[in-house]
Amino acid sequence: MGIPATKVSKVRMRGPLAPFAPAFRSALKELGYTPLTMASELRMAADTSRWLEEQGLGARDVTSARIREFVAARHSAGRISPYPHRVFNTVVGILVERGVIQAENSEPAPGSPVDVLLASFETFMLVERGLVQCTATAYVLRARRFLARQAPGGDLAGLATKDVTDAVRAEAAMVSVGSTQFFVVAVRSFLRFCFIEGLLPTDLSGAALSITGRSRSPLAAGISAADARKLLDSCHRRSSEGHRDYAVLLTLLRLGLRASEVAALTLDDIDWRAGLIVVHGKGHRDDRLPLPADVGAAITGYLQRGRPRTTGREVFLRSLAPVEALSRAGSPRSCAAPADVPVCRRWAPTV
Repeated sequence: MGIPATKVSKVRMRGPLAPFAPAFRSALKELGYTPLTMASELRMAADTSRWLEEQGLGARDVTSARIREFVAARHSAGRISPYPHRVFNTVVGILVERGVIQAENSEPAPGSPVDVLLASFETFMLVERGLVQCTATAYVLRARRFLARQAPGGDLAGLATKDVTDAVRAEAAMVSVGSTQFFVVAVRSFLRFCFIEGLLPTDLSGAALSITGRSRSPLAAGISAADARKLLDSCHRRSSEGHRDYAVLLTLLRLGLRASEVAALTLDDIDWRAGLIVVHGKGHRDDRLPLPADVGAAITGYLQRGRPRTTGREVFLRSLAPVEALSRAGSPRSCAAPADVPVCRRWAPTV
């Protein structure tokens, strides 16, 4: 029994979003959705368009606040079926692309003094230190926890060495040694930032003392060559996902890259003639590494027989719609790792 492709053409849209229905259909198709899913997404967009018409609103009135009103109205009317954010994101993206509306800030403007301070700290981490967003966010969360204990209102004038030491001790009493060590690193960076910005007369970062704990080895444990072969052999290379997962795992194993570095690879990063690959590492640092022949062959196999058709330049893509680049949290799906093979912490299999 085939997929009812005609259902897509049967969805009719009226209201202010109707002129953009063809563009919405094309966007969904480009993202790799099946006809059945496209029909469902189009019906949700049609519901939104009818609601806008009922409220006397036009396409220019589409904002995140309006979308929340629409979802709330549908819930109050007993329409409890979910409205995925991706539907609204695609509609809004089309309206922005056509110049109908302007892109909104994804993050609300900071309000309290603590929010303002932490927003500046996050910008400093991203721009000056060159950290990636997830790491900067983790630093900010720990800086917020430090402020909640020692300077709830964000006033750092009375902060002293003892306060910093007490904060580290309180953290150590609640969490593991590893978590405390990361808390210390984040607090040191935050206090150093405050000193540079003139918010503290003295650099108190040294007061965040290091926490030591028992560790088997200072180096991360690897896996044996036999275990690596078992992991690679577990990829079902007759499927498109298997081609991708094999190429991902081989790249990780042969080049020793981070998951985020593999996920960030683009087609422009591979120089096939010179046999080189550009790796985008920490601190916005780019390194040119030799491309091993087996890694190049695995990536070529994926590009020829597994990679979905898309205009995106990222090498490794999701196998399910929306077809977009893998993130650092993405992971091989088709590899059934044997039970006796240790799972890499930085790229753990998930469904």
